[in-house]
Amino acid sequence: MSFSKEEIRIALEKVIHPEHGKNIVELGYLEGLKVEENDVFITIHLPKINDPFKTSIEKAAIKTIQTLVSDKLNIVVKFRTPVKKESKVTNTDKLSGINKIIAVYSGKGGVGKSTIAVNLAVALALKGYKVGLLDADVYGPSIPKMTALENARPNAIQEGTKNIIVPIEKFGLKILSIGFFVNPTDPVVWRGPMATSVIKQLTTEAEWGELDYLVIDFPPGTSDVHLTLVQTLKISGAVIVSTPQNVALSDALKGINMFRNKDINVPILGLVENMAWFTPENHPDEKYYIFGKEGCKKLASSENLDFLGQVPLVQGLQESSDSGEPIAINEKSLLGKVFSELSEKIVHKLSEK
Repeated sequence: MSFSKEEIRIALEKVIHPEHGKNIVELGYLEGLKVEENDVFITIHLPKINDPFKTSIEKAAIKTIQTLVSDKLNIVVKFRTPVKKESKVTNTDKLSGINKIIAVYSGKGGVGKSTIAVNLAVALALKGYKVGLLDADVYGPSIPKMTALENARPNAIQEGTKNIIVPIEKFGLKILSIGFFVNPTDPVVWRGPMATSVIKQLTTEAEWGELDYLVIDFPPGTSDVHLTLVQTLKISGAVIVSTPQNVALSDALKGINMFRNKDINVPILGLVENMAWFTPENHPDEKYYIFGKEGCKKLASSENLDFLGQVPLVQGLQESSDSGEPIAINEKSLLGKVFSELSEKIVHKLSEK
């Protein structure tokens, strides 16, 4: 049995916002509605960043639809909160339409930083935000592989004497990567000045347009590329990614201190613990802490930083990365929910700042 969007919309007219005394459809809060067989996806836009009635509206929407339409429906309610406007993230015209810039960083390679960056960007886009994704990992760009764009080449438009790069659009994202300009099998052998020059081109000579968020996959470690990025852009906040392993945590701490340096001074939104535990696909209730337990959580506590969450190591994450379809797209999956919650936490952290 199929259900129409109109049936769902009519049911949502019974959901009253307690503060205004009007239903969410009348108030214009119903922003998105998608029906796929027995799955219903609803996006509600609340003007207040921390609306106290958010939870009650979600429960009322689910209960009303299941009562008036069908109790067989699986209902997912997402909330899109407003992005608090900043003056400008930079004095560069091509970036003036970007509201907030998020740096996703790790102290060392191999901890899943790019995986977090891609899926965070997708999760934000699924909430209705306009999102860009910049792969600034100069010597190890992996975004093209993770988005099945390895052979993609961006177009360029002529503006005066400059060629302006047009980001490739996929998964609701505007995507640029250094990997789009080199052969996938060729190593990137560039000296510092060459690398920083390319980074400047991808940021200041690209047609990003209007964005709520630009997510940047930073290179691991500390280098002149990092300095170029923080000096060229006004980074709204950094997300530090690490595994719970001590060797990774020690490098993460160096990155924390880099962002705290008075000459850089980028706010740290918090830490994400990737590969927090391993769960066998056939035994979803089992957890094996193969890289240690809650090391990232302990580091966040000792450095007085927020702990944003844990991402388990599951087979589906590896498969999605290799296939080029970010796992966050499947909002009902375990990791889809993890990245949805992570994106929501980051939105609220940026709103607070």
